[in-house]
Amino acid sequence: MSVRPYRDIHRRKSRQIRVGSVLVGGDAPISVQTMTNTLTADAAATIKQIQEAEAAGCDIVRVSCPDEESTAALPEIVKAVKIPIVADIHFHYKRGIEAAKAGAACLRINPGNIGSAARVKEVVQAAKDHGCSMRIGVNAGSLERELLERYGEPCPEAMVESALNHAKILEDHDFFDFKISVKASDVFLAVAAYQALAEACDYPLHVGITEAGGLRTGTVKSSIGLGMLLWSGIGDTVRVSLSADPAEEVKVGYEMLKSLNLRHRGVNLISCPSCARQNFDVIKTVEALEKRISHITTPMTVSIIGCVVNGPGEARETDIGFTGGGNNTHMVYLAGQQHHRLKDQDIVEHMAELIEKKAAEIEAEKAANEGAEKPAASSAA
Repeated sequence: MSVRPYRDIHRRKSRQIRVGSVLVGGDAPISVQTMTNTLTADAAATIKQIQEAEAAGCDIVRVSCPDEESTAALPEIVKAVKIPIVADIHFHYKRGIEAAKAGAACLRINPGNIGSAARVKEVVQAAKDHGCSMRIGVNAGSLERELLERYGEPCPEAMVESALNHAKILEDHDFFDFKISVKASDVFLAVAAYQALAEACDYPLHVGITEAGGLRTGTVKSSIGLGMLLWSGIGDTVRVSLSADPAEEVKVGYEMLKSLNLRHRGVNLISCPSCARQNFDVIKTVEALEKRISHITTPMTVSIIGCVVNGPGEARETDIGFTGGGNNTHMVYLAGQQHHRLKDQDIVEHMAELIEKKAAEIEAEKAANEGAEKPAASSAA
């Protein structure tokens, strides 16, 4: 078996915190987040949107709590969903206290923006009393006036100073269960700020390119910025900020992590862009297959290639492969080996059935292994 050190990503060492049931930082898997865009006070609409994000694989979800009606809806929301809730708090310290009491797992807050030291102390105490962690969220678009006047414009140095100033406030209150973000819509600014912050502290980092844009432009911009950070080992939890459905943010986040071999969920579909050599309609086939297998969460790799130029080579590296051939006769590969030919059949349905069968086999093997480990662990105890 070949050794591939060029694929290794050495993650930055950070301390670990807990966001409800999800560990963030340390050696925990990089978690994927999103944020609701419903009115939080409308509990039914917010619950529905969170459940859709859960189905897409979301680990943590943030909801905005700008008013008392929003925090009053939190108990119902928290009870109805499975993933931990982060309450987004701005300016009003009472919302932070209410959210902690209502069952939020984390408070997104900038302690320097919520008033006097006494008010900060009350919020910190509420977080301690109710097992809340916190996130310090610095944004290039809302830096403190003093920093803007001193630095002249949003810059990495100003953003990191802001983050560390807020961190110092929490540290002075003997509170260390927090993560930090330093987001900007400018990719270069965000990346430079995160790189500097990663050097300056060991707190877990929530990474993202804020206000990245719509589904296509935002995905591209986020992929460039987050790709640079994640490739260099920076990032403990990610949020892809898109002007799109929150579930789409989750899907894009997982695709980023899959592409860097950092986390796997569902099918990693390798397909060619198609050309005049294709022996079936690659684009329509892949589009239909993606929809057909969207329910599969088991990690595996599948290749769909239009001709025999690159098809056999790609198939050798995948769990299931499909290569187009002449006379409407194609080749199916299993575990990298030629397995059978496919002629005049529905490609999408045939491949979907093979993928579902493979997923069932993987899950059965996983369950058997977990069952075999339990007696050993019990006897060792």
